[in-house]
Amino acid sequence: MHVFIIGGTGLISTGITRQLVDAGHEVTVFTRGETDAAIPESVDRVTGDRTDDGALAEATDGLDVDCVVDMVAFDPAEVERAVDAFAGEVDQYVFCSTIDVYHRPVADMPVTESAARAPPVSDYGRKKADCEDVLFEAYRTDGFPVTIIRPWDTYGEGGTLNDTLSTGAAYIDRLRAGDPIVVHGDGSTVWATCHRDDVAGAFVGAVGNQEAVGEAYHATGEHPMTWNQYHRRAADALDAPDPDLVYVPTDTLREALPDRTRGLRDHYRFSAVFDNAKARRDLGFEQTVSWEEGVRRTAAWLDDHGRTGGDADEEHDRVVAAWRDAEAAFVETVRDGA
Repeated sequence: MHVFIIGGTGLISTGITRQLVDAGHEVTVFTRGETDAAIPESVDRVTGDRTDDGALAEATDGLDVDCVVDMVAFDPAEVERAVDAFAGEVDQYVFCSTIDVYHRPVADMPVTESAARAPPVSDYGRKKADCEDVLFEAYRTDGFPVTIIRPWDTYGEGGTLNDTLSTGAAYIDRLRAGDPIVVHGDGSTVWATCHRDDVAGAFVGAVGNQEAVGEAYHATGEHPMTWNQYHRRAADALDAPDPDLVYVPTDTLREALPDRTRGLRDHYRFSAVFDNAKARRDLGFEQTVSWEEGVRRTAAWLDDHGRTGGDADEEHDRVVAAWRDAEAAFVETVRDGA
């Protein structure tokens, strides 16, 4: 099949591009040309901005495209343009959505694809849900051949590792150095993450799969863990010291550092487990990269690209020091009855 990827050089889409080529598909990527990703030489590249009116139709003019994989639509108007451009022209349109379409905290676990989506957890999640609504309406009314895939926390080469407070590669630097790591709450909320190559496999399994048309699927981590396990297993993978975890109440972190804790506001503070049974059944989805292996691979990529070993995260250190002083003062005050 000839697969046209809108995106194709991002974290997940680089994996999709490579796997589609390995599976024997002809691949064209449509990007703004701003990301230099290591994709096969056989991949054709088309440069443009999908937000421009007529850009998608112009980009595919003269191309015999069978399937479109859209990784970078974030607004309903963008998918409306995609429907206009591809209706009647392609056999399938695979849309990258997100588990952010679901409300948090979740009512039941594991979360299935029919779980409540309102009220939205974030503006990003609301827009993705609106995009899904446009696409499913086009499927119901006109048979537009959409398949929707909803990833969760995805990491891997080309990206970094998420945690409560760190940014960029600072988390890996702090683990290696044995520096304190701020953890929200008591570290017992449940999280699951999935390497980009496994998430990409769900998209590749959807391509050309007519059973997947009109359906939505999760492509998320299969092995949930607490944040305490997350940090300790990451440290083990890097042969780093046992991590020095500093527990700070979630609301306190949010009030002190609102701009730095948006991930905590919308995601990390909630326990959630997502059911991937449907994707395993229809798409052959499988989590093959363990957390430890994925951490090593991601850290090696960051090392190779000069992203680790940066400046110290002084604000992180100030948070640790301030909280430890506050804890000590609290204990002393209560214990001594002062």
